[in-house]
Amino acid sequence: MSVHDFIRARFVRTAYAEPVDVTGKTMIVTGASPGSLGFETARTLASWGASVVITTRSNPDAAADALRARLQYAEACQRVEGQALDLSYSDSVASFVRWFVENHGDRLDVLINNAGIHLDLLSRWTEPRLTDDGFEIQWRTNYLGSAHLTHLLLPLLEKTGQATGDARVVNVVSHLHVKGSNDDLFGRTRPYDSWAAYGNSKLALMHMTRELQRRYAEESHVQAYCLHPGSVFTRVADKGLEGTGMIEKARNALSPVEAFFLKTPEEGAQTQIHCATYPRLAGGLYYEACHPAEAGKDVEDTEVAERLWTETEAWVAT
Repeated sequence: MSVHDFIRARFVRTAYAEPVDVTGKTMIVTGASPGSLGFETARTLASWGASVVITTRSNPDAAADALRARLQYAEACQRVEGQALDLSYSDSVASFVRWFVENHGDRLDVLINNAGIHLDLLSRWTEPRLTDDGFEIQWRTNYLGSAHLTHLLLPLLEKTGQATGDARVVNVVSHLHVKGSNDDLFGRTRPYDSWAAYGNSKLALMHMTRELQRRYAEESHVQAYCLHPGSVFTRVADKGLEGTGMIEKARNALSPVEAFFLKTPEEGAQTQIHCATYPRLAGGLYYEACHPAEAGKDVEDTEVAERLWTETEAWVAT
C-alpha cells in the first residue's frame, strides 16, 4: 500500500458489498451519468451478471457507451442499455415506463432510485424554486419523481417477486433526512431553507421505503431498502454551487483536496449494491456502510408514512 493510500484509508472507511451472482436479473438504476454513484452501481451489477437499464436526464446513449467501455467482457456490455428520464416531469416518467414495459415487460428484479439533486448549498434562496407543475424542485425530483416511477413499476415488481421470491426497491437517501420534518411533508410550516427542503425529500423516501415494505413484502415478495451512501465526491455539488462566483471557482480549484477526504463514487456505491443484491437481506430498514443504521425519529411515525403513501398514490393516479 502506498503512503497516499495508507493516509487516505485512515480518513475514508469503506465497507464493500460481497460479490453476488445476479445472472438473469433485470435492474434499473436511475441517475447513472459517468462519475456518479449510479454509474458505478450499474457497472458492478452488469459485471456480476445483471441486465441493467441506466437513466440520465440527457445523453443516455453516451452514458451507456461510457459504461460499456468500463466493462471487461463483451457479454456484460450487451447487458447495458441507456434511456432518458427526467424525474421532474411526469411525461418523462410515463414515457420511460412505457418503453421499459414494451422492451422488458416480463420482469423487473430491482429498481434503484439513485437519481437526485441537492441545490442551493449556500442557502441563498429565500423562496423555493418551483417546477412547471408547481412543486419545490428538490421535493419534485427526489421524492415525487422517484415515487411516481416506483408506483408505475410496482405491478412488474410484484409479478417478478411472486415468480422469483425476491424483487427489490432501493432508495438512495441521506443522513440529511434529519433536517427534514414530518410537519413539512404536507405543507410548509417553517421559513424556506434549501437544506431542509432536501431533507424533506429524503425523509419522504424513507417513509416510502417502510410503507412499501409493509404493503408488499409478505404477499408480493417486494422488499424495500433505503440507505445513506456516505460523503462521496461526485458532481452533485457542482449544480448546487452554480452561480456562486468565487466560491464555485475556489471549490473547483480545491477539488483534489476534497476528493482525498471523501469516498470515490465506487466506494460510495457499495451500500446500494449490497441492498440490491445480498441474499435474504432484511427489508424496510435504513442502511449505512452495508449494515442497518439508526434513522431519525421522524421515520418511526407510521401514520405519516401511511398518509404520505395515500396522498402520493392519489397524485400518481391523476
